Amino acid sequence: MLDLRPVFFICGVIVTTLGVIMIIPGIVDAASGQPEWKAFALSSLLTIFIGGALMLTSRIESMSLNLRQAFLFTGLSWFSIAAFGALPFVLSDLGLSPVDAFFESMSGITTTGSTVISGLDKAPPGILLWRSIMQWLGGIGIIVFALAFLPILRVGGMQLFKTEAFDTPDKVLPGAAQIALSIGGAYVLFTSIVMFALTLAGMPVFDALNHAMTSIATGGYSTKDASVGHFNSMAIDWVLIAAMVIGSLPFILLVGMLSGRLRPMLRDSQVSWFLSILVLSVFSVAVWLILVGKMPLAEAATKASFNVVSMMTGTGYTTANFNNWGGMPLVVILTLMFVGGCAGSTTCGIKVFRFQVAYAVARTQIARLLQPHGVFIATYNRRPITDEVAGSVMGFFFLFVASFAVLAGILGLTGLDFITAISGAATAIANVGPGLGPVIGPDGNFSSLPDAAKLALAVGMLLGRLELYTVLILLAPAFWRG
Repeated sequence: MLDLRPVFFICGVIVTTLGVIMIIPGIVDAASGQPEWKAFALSSLLTIFIGGALMLTSRIESMSLNLRQAFLFTGLSWFSIAAFGALPFVLSDLGLSPVDAFFESMSGITTTGSTVISGLDKAPPGILLWRSIMQWLGGIGIIVFALAFLPILRVGGMQLFKTEAFDTPDKVLPGAAQIALSIGGAYVLFTSIVMFALTLAGMPVFDALNHAMTSIATGGYSTKDASVGHFNSMAIDWVLIAAMVIGSLPFILLVGMLSGRLRPMLRDSQVSWFLSILVLSVFSVAVWLILVGKMPLAEAATKASFNVVSMMTGTGYTTANFNNWGGMPLVVILTLMFVGGCAGSTTCGIKVFRFQVAYAVARTQIARLLQPHGVFIATYNRRPITDEVAGSVMGFFFLFVASFAVLAGILGLTGLDFITAISGAATAIANVGPGLGPVIGPDGNFSSLPDAAKLALAVGMLLGRLELYTVLILLAPAFWRG
């Protein structure tokens, strides 16, 4: 029988912490004379009460989790954060339905960045700050999750990043705590640096704080309906480009860099691949904009860099309506939605290392066909790729494509057109934010979609953020039978 007490206790701790954090945007609204502070106060009280009740009724002596409990805790904790995080949206004067509020909250905690809220320019500051806080928490949460949980749960090839000190399921939470402490300081430091740089670039302090949090988290929530394009500043654009790239790099290597260990970052093949794909994509789109779009060099370089980096990293900021750029840039952008950044970063998508593993395995298979008696070993970062890792990565590719196809089909059944359904499924499962087309593209949002489509997209966001296996395994009867 699966003992649920440890799972409920730790979820109670997380929910209670979320309730305490809700006080911050409430104070901001109260200080600015906004009535929404009452919504945050009530939401905070309700969240703390339920979280505390879970803790009191599920008290345990040990904080460790076994393998099955770790899977259940992962899915339940992220769902709980999204559910309770939606309370301020429901109780505020924004007029959001429970479905819209849940969609907005899930989009925030998974750092997707899709939104159903219009009129952000005039929205209460507490609401804007809460959206950014949700994404900032989701960003650091996925780093800890990817580095401490997934290698142990053997999800999607993440065994490659197993830390020897935390190589058993019973050490999941202690391992996560140590990793969280090591990267928490770096996460706060980079957020502070970006905020300071944005302020120097001319962005108001409040906007700079919000964009610093959502850029390092590669989340993409903005304080303006026109996203970053509202500020019309190349200096701001380049600061955010740097922030999005930083958020897409492995944070363990970033922590090492802060300690003076630069060599591991320079020698990491995943980082090299990521930067190479990014530079090549930016260059190709910039050349297109110059030659076909007749755009000036500086403008083309900035717009191509910003929007390509934003979409590949899954941030979702926009400074232009790339629907009007023509066929080639749209193909590049749609493709990059699936790629994502590095493992152990705040980004989502398939992740660069999985493409490296698939490429290495395919190259080895071709070599064996050419030389049947030869001995060829697929490698990653100069280490052999085990059959277990290769199989896990290939399984992830299949599940990703299958989940994308199913989600797109469900969206089509709700009445969405082809472009909206396809790009909506892509942007949800890859946690990017905006889609393509006039409805959910850079100039639109998700408010006009039917509730069934929003709920399907919310499930897609959770699937993509938790690397598919972690959620889908909960649907297997064998999991509950033990």
